[in-house]
Amino acid sequence: LSICGKLCYAIGGAPNQVAGSAAAFFLQIYLLDIAHITPFHASLVLFIGKASGAVTDPVAGFFISKSRWTKIGRLMPWMLACTPFTVVSYFFMWYLPPFVSGRVAWYLTFYCLFQALTTLFQVPYSALTMFLSTDQKERDSATAYRMTMEVLGTLIGAALQGQIVASAHVSHHCTVNPPVNTTDSWHDTPSFPDPSGPLSHQVIYMIAAGVIGGVYLLGIVILFLGVKEKDDPYALNSDRAIPFCKGLGLTMKHGPYVKLTVSFLLISTAVQLEQSNFVLFCTHAADLRNHFQYLVVTILVSAAVSIPFWQKFLQRFGKKCAACGISWMIPFTVMLVTIPNLILAYFVAFISGLSIAASLLLPWSMLPDVVDNFRLQNPHGKGHETIFYSSYVFFTKMSAGIGLGISAAGLEFTGYKPGICRQSNDVILTLKILIGAVPAILILVGLFILLFYPITEESRKETKLALEVLR
Repeated sequence: LSICGKLCYAIGGAPNQVAGSAAAFFLQIYLLDIAHITPFHASLVLFIGKASGAVTDPVAGFFISKSRWTKIGRLMPWMLACTPFTVVSYFFMWYLPPFVSGRVAWYLTFYCLFQALTTLFQVPYSALTMFLSTDQKERDSATAYRMTMEVLGTLIGAALQGQIVASAHVSHHCTVNPPVNTTDSWHDTPSFPDPSGPLSHQVIYMIAAGVIGGVYLLGIVILFLGVKEKDDPYALNSDRAIPFCKGLGLTMKHGPYVKLTVSFLLISTAVQLEQSNFVLFCTHAADLRNHFQYLVVTILVSAAVSIPFWQKFLQRFGKKCAACGISWMIPFTVMLVTIPNLILAYFVAFISGLSIAASLLLPWSMLPDVVDNFRLQNPHGKGHETIFYSSYVFFTKMSAGIGLGISAAGLEFTGYKPGICRQSNDVILTLKILIGAVPAILILVGLFILLFYPITEESRKETKLALEVLR
């Protein structure tokens, strides 16, 4: 694979991360403080939206696995077709409708559409890794390029969104250190006025949505022009595609796949909880409301620059060993929760970025090894790649949706009030638990399960040789 081809492939996946990052960091606080819907309704939007994207995964895998080969490939037409609709749904997801009573239905509709459409892109895009090259090192290299660009996309999304919409979340009368004679009325003073006028918070969010929509269109053009999809290199003319339901049953019985999926669905849920509650934590629990956008950028810059380090690390020490880096964020996040301090917050952001980079790179680097292992055990079937990728994304999205729904419902239960200068002690404690304790437990359990993942560096080499003989 040429460097140009790897870059074009990597750039194609960045827009999904740009939009996903903006939604992960800012959608919850947008729904609460700009759209003024209750935490319970926000939890419904987040959970049902994630669930709709998750349900779309096996459906997308089913139809893509039955797609015929065209002049531009089997996967590329799906990515091209869904991108314009994704841009439209993303734009209206940040639009504040003039009516109040139907706002929950509005955001639920367009968030579900956005999640479903991004799934129609993500499933064929991630499966495309298997059709770029037959060489494991080349695929790992392409995955590293992809993860670097996706982390940069996450950085661009959070930075763009953060810088554009920061003014909508900074109150001029909410001080970091309130006066001693603070009264209850200060707590109940709305810090975010209702959107109105031409330069309202609504317009600010829509400008950000328009910019990110443009990034989507640029990314798909580069992907289409720079990447050539290859047909299944292992399949014989006599081989038949594995029926979707049968293939799904086989994947669910494949030990390495089950262990990898369960491990990383827990880890990805932990990272998702960190993302979605970090801005709320900085704003309401750590008195860092004027720094949250810079802390988010610090996390993502750290993640982006450390992807090449993790790629070299896993090549030298193995992929299972590199997974230990995911746990680095745990002690530092717990320190931030217990000792909220600006300097410590930036240090925690840097370490968290290193851990997040490992959690992003490793599953997508290990999944092709699982697919190769499955291919070796089922040598005369084809079309199973999209089944693996779609079901993996399904489980991770469902777990993330459940985690987000529970976290938003927890804020509702403890009495979160949109737009006030300071939340109650119960809300602050809930945010600390969601940022510190819950992700730590999920990561530790996920890493424990990964200990039993059977594919080692030696078995990878044996599989590679056996597949070359088969080819």
